[in-house]
Amino acid sequence: MAEKKSEGQKLEEKLLMKSKNLGESDGSLLDKTMGFSEEYKGFLCNKTEREVVDYAIPILKKKGYKEFQLGKKYAPGSKFYMNNRDKALIMVTVGKRPVADGLRIGVSHTDSPRLDFKPNPLFEDTDMAYFKTHYYGGIKKYQWAAIPLSLHGVVMLTNGKTIKVKIGEDEKDPVFCVTDLLPHLAMNQMKKPASEVIEGE
Repeated sequence: MAEKKSEGQKLEEKLLMKSKNLGESDGSLLDKTMGFSEEYKGFLCNKTEREVVDYAIPILKKKGYKEFQLGKKYAPGSKFYMNNRDKALIMVTVGKRPVADGLRIGVSHTDSPRLDFKPNPLFEDTDMAYFKTHYYGGIKKYQWAAIPLSLHGVVMLTNGKTIKVKIGEDEKDPVFCVTDLLPHLAMNQMKKPASEVIEGE
């Protein structure tokens, strides 16, 4: 037996809009969304600007972008990119109208919170290897302590070659961490406010 609607429920149906989510209105959108999400998850594995540049250039080439050549005249519709020291990209699609009529510019940054090495970062103390670091980006300092970290970067050799380094992403790799004090040694630390529990040394 169907439940009888009150006057209030009838009025609600007249006055209020009940929208369906996109998955209900078009089932194919869920598959498209999941496909995009998987690609985005792959992109998020790039943890430095250099890795984002390496990831993006093959995609640009597939989309018809070519590397910028100084002095070359580009016709309307031309697509080119400029790689700035492997740390930033400029992508251009040449329009039909002159630059004097205006530009459309989209800007995005690819950096992320991390610990950067200081110059000559490696030192040894009590049979342990340590790195001198500087925190970068918007993260609370205490969030760095006692979590597994990986090492991403580039080593410049004296012969001019570069070696890309990524240690700590594979489960067989060693793991890095910012050590925290054990509870029975942290009496003074526990008295500090959250902003000072782990200091940016």
